[in-house]
Amino acid sequence: MSKAESWADLAPATLENEHVLLRPIEPTDRAEIHKIAMDPHIWRYFVSRVETDADFEAFFDATLADHAAGRRVVFVVTEKRSGRVAGSMSFGNLAEADRRIEIGWSWLGRDFRGQGINRWAKYLLMEHAFETLGAERVEFKTDVLNEQARRGLRNIGATEEGTLRSFNPMPGGRRRDAVFYSVLRAEWPNVKEQLAAHPKVRL
Repeated sequence: MSKAESWADLAPATLENEHVLLRPIEPTDRAEIHKIAMDPHIWRYFVSRVETDADFEAFFDATLADHAAGRRVVFVVTEKRSGRVAGSMSFGNLAEADRRIEIGWSWLGRDFRGQGINRWAKYLLMEHAFETLGAERVEFKTDVLNEQARRGLRNIGATEEGTLRSFNPMPGGRRRDAVFYSVLRAEWPNVKEQLAAHPKVRL
């Protein structure tokens, strides 16, 4: 990484392998994302709720605003086999001075779950974080109640670290307990090898 290039410069890259393509979100993605986003299952454990077209418009506008302001680097995930938009994932909490970055805000449409897309997308994001950005720590968090996400994080090699109680409010008035996971730079070669070695694992 050049001294002149910050994480803000390098993070919003196009990432791809034979399975998935991740690219920074654009305003023109609105219609394609809307097609797969109107599924209540996606938002069950999300900090925002999308139930109506108006909800989606507000959600998408907020996503674009976060991306434009550098609060997050938002990626659109495309399944290579079909060429269809599958969902979205983000880098957030870019703490460059501490060499720490979060991967999150992750969701996939109904047709794309359990197909390995989550695993390959997370693989590319971690590879970019460790090997291009030079991160020392990649972290994840999820709702303590979201067993599927917790299982998925364990399956990509992340270590469960603990629970922060009453972390943030959720739609409906509940306060979420957030479970944190991480992969460290020293662990990444083994995690990378394990992810690449088991193409039949469905996440």
